Amino acid sequence: METQPIIVIKNLYKSFGKNKILKGINLTVKKGENLVILGRSGSGKSVTIKCLVGLVRADKGTINIFGTAITSLNDKELNAIRVRIGFMFQNGALYDSMSIRQNLAFTLKHHTPNLSESAIESQIFEALESVGLKEAIAKMPSELSGGMKKRIALARAIIITPEILLYDEPTSGLDTITAREISELILSIQKKYKTTSIIITHDMACAKMTGDRILILKDGLINAEGTYAALEKSKDEWVRSFFI
Repeated sequence: METQPIIVIKNLYKSFGKNKILKGINLTVKKGENLVILGRSGSGKSVTIKCLVGLVRADKGTINIFGTAITSLNDKELNAIRVRIGFMFQNGALYDSMSIRQNLAFTLKHHTPNLSESAIESQIFEALESVGLKEAIAKMPSELSGGMKKRIALARAIIITPEILLYDEPTSGLDTITAREISELILSIQKKYKTTSIIITHDMACAKMTGDRILILKDGLINAEGTYAALEKSKDEWVRSFFI
């Protein structure tokens, strides 16, 4: 039996002033799938996933997550959905004044305020173990390399054991070897936590390694869709330009 989609976006529009970013996006993501979204800068990739968690409110269209239309929810109802979604921000978005332990604890307490201190500590260690950085627990963000910051940002995203993970440029600014390690982590987390993911990236090596399916945005619309292998052989020159 076909797996039911866990995310369904229909006819999504978003403008900022006169700048029309999304012009009628339609997409679905099946449970357990890694969907990669490609596109030039300004094509609407990041805006799409920010609309998914209500960080940006769409102008028109529907977003259905876990069978619920989130575009009609109030803040309290939206928060009940958000606790099931992890978001890895492009810049890591770690709190510079907090240690790694404090950064992760802050996220946990925000989402599950009734957890005991021992449960918090246990989940912090599990998240750090999942990204291979238990030794960084007492460090400050300023003491970490770019790759380590990405791993901690990923640990923070998974610490709430989300059903959906949203990655915004997870390998940007990293050298080739570290970028590959992050891509491998994305796959190991998909396997360990059975997550459904959307991965926004410019990194074709990351797209090839992590994507079960790839969408390419152009001018606020989905221009192409398929596997990496199929899109690489596309007769459309614009689509092929991503794979050169």
